[in-house]
Amino acid sequence: MAESKTSRGLSLVTGVAGFIGHHLAAALLADGWKVRGVDDLSRGRQQWIDQFGQAIDFRQASVCDAEAIRQAVDGVDVIFHQAAWAGVPQSLEYPLEYHQNNATGTLVLLEVARQARTPRFIYAASSSAYGNPPSLPVQESMSPAPISPYAAAKYAGELYVAMYAKLHAMQTIRLRYFNVFGPGQDPRSQYAAAIPTIVTRLLRGQRPIIYGDGQQTRDFCYIENVVRANLLAAAAPQLHGEVVNIACGQSVSLNRIVELANQMLGTNLTPKYRPARLSDVRRSWADISLAKKLIGYEPTVHFEQGLRQSIEWYRANPA
Repeated sequence: MAESKTSRGLSLVTGVAGFIGHHLAAALLADGWKVRGVDDLSRGRQQWIDQFGQAIDFRQASVCDAEAIRQAVDGVDVIFHQAAWAGVPQSLEYPLEYHQNNATGTLVLLEVARQARTPRFIYAASSSAYGNPPSLPVQESMSPAPISPYAAAKYAGELYVAMYAKLHAMQTIRLRYFNVFGPGQDPRSQYAAAIPTIVTRLLRGQRPIIYGDGQQTRDFCYIENVVRANLLAAAAPQLHGEVVNIACGQSVSLNRIVELANQMLGTNLTPKYRPARLSDVRRSWADISLAKKLIGYEPTVHFEQGLRQSIEWYRANPA
């Protein structure tokens, strides 16, 4: 993986061994950035790091380790903070650990960045901050109402990011991701998202498992869109701690995903329904007009195209 000859500067990607982080690092390299990556590999995958070879400067460290982060931030022009513990159900069992990694880790990174006078800080926020919204589509002006420790910790990180923009004039932005999916998302992980688990089970000739009645909806956002949003945020003239929804602006039920995946694969397997999980959001659908206005974001890969591309990847790379 070769770096462009003309560098745009030095970027730091936290969580670089994760699903979003490694896609982002690859795009940054292609766009002419030098990339330094941090990941403690507790949940990331070593293979993503190995694929970069010497193209990135990788540091194995936790974002909660202030001294390691201080060294990683040295000389950096923009921080893309992707590191977090994901998984709503697991956060119910380990709320303290989720807060430490997702909220405290963000504060450590912000404070080190402030001391180092890092010019720009881009935060991977979560649509889970909205909880079960009173109306759809959800807009950034709606009051957050997290319903899980994961969501609360991610939102706490958001508050710190906004506060540092106000108190210290740091250029920060909060990109509130909605249900990111795409090639490379691990279906074997206990934190796996809906699409990789549904698709890989269908590919194995197994009925997909759905928690609840399958009518719950999500605004699934293909990974290429999320990466593009980060690049746009890095290039924006000024940032002041804003929060913007990053999604496709389309609401899709889990039952509809199964239906579409069956059509694309030529299969006809009905879901197995299991009891709904505590703290699962019922409905999700984003208004993305503010992201367009502030950073020029619009999805370039819409849901069905992204689903098809994901299916092709899982077909070529069976789990």
